[in-house]
Amino acid sequence: MKRPHSLVLGCGIVALAILFNGMAAFAGSTTATLTINATVSSRAELTLSPTSITFPDASPTSSPTVAANSTVAVTANVRTASTSTATLTALANGDLVSGSNTIPISNVTWTATPSPFIAGTMNKTTAQSAATFSAGSGSYSGTYTFSMANSWSYNTGSYSQTVTYTLTAP
Repeated sequence: MKRPHSLVLGCGIVALAILFNGMAAFAGSTTATLTINATVSSRAELTLSPTSITFPDASPTSSPTVAANSTVAVTANVRTASTSTATLTALANGDLVSGSNTIPISNVTWTATPSPFIAGTMNKTTAQSAATFSAGSGSYSGTYTFSMANSWSYNTGSYSQTVTYTLTAP
């Protein structure tokens, strides 16, 4: 007696289902966790450009104040705690010097844009605030424009001095 095709096909499907069900009983799975750690420390990076400026010679009568030949672009990148405030200070390493002649460094001043950069006067004994950054991390860019009081009392010469800028991210 012949069996109908549908019965054979149905038995085959049932056999396959039983076979795959039995295999599923032997399948396994497992899980594992991964802990990811990162160390993020306070960091400060400061860029000044250019790193040298010059005050040109001018008549003190017509130019009682002389502007530097260039503005100074400043970029401060700070990474600190969300409750900490980063600061930028400037400290001159002395007066302007040419041989034995000097011009008081306090005759050099600067303006600053934009906020939080701060205008000020150079000082050789006390670091002057040049910027106070809002609490937390960030990247800040600004410009300093320097000028120097001009006087007939200055002796001739080529004067120079260095200024140390310190960016602190506590």
